[in-house]
Amino acid sequence: MSELERYQIDLKGQKEDVRMLEYDIDDRFFAALDGAELEHGALHVSVSIRKASGFFELHFHTEGTVVVCCDLCLDDMDQPISSDHQLIVKLGAVSETDDDEFITVSEDAGILDLSWFIYEFIALSIPIKHVHAPGKCNHVMTEKLHELSAARSSDEANAVDPRWEALRRLKIKD
Repeated sequence: MSELERYQIDLKGQKEDVRMLEYDIDDRFFAALDGAELEHGALHVSVSIRKASGFFELHFHTEGTVVVCCDLCLDDMDQPISSDHQLIVKLGAVSETDDDEFITVSEDAGILDLSWFIYEFIALSIPIKHVHAPGKCNHVMTEKLHELSAARSSDEANAVDPRWEALRRLKIKD
């Protein structure tokens, strides 16, 4: 059994009105996904599937941490994740008008693979800026960053636009 097979659900075979699924996501999940940018994490995902007339309503709740690169010191850091997402699934002829919250699954197969949806919901929950807590960044890198940014800003402050320099010379002549 492949790592991702357990994320495939048979919608046509769902007998209950509401079904709960629980998944523990770890590094094996990220490694099994081809092309995933995230590689490490420990998360718990709860999926609630509610069967309604003509469609299925899925609610995803994700809690845990993923490992991302700190924007300042470039060291790995644990980024806490907590998110809730919803997905509406309909059985029928697959069309290309699917959007972010509504998809159509082929009625012949009736199988929905949750793995990529779970991955996308995790990736969307990561803040744009990820920085260690104050004092937790790699001190060597932050000192070097401070040194280089201070040197660059002093060079820019001393640089004078040649047009202003020409005006200054005119003022001195008077």
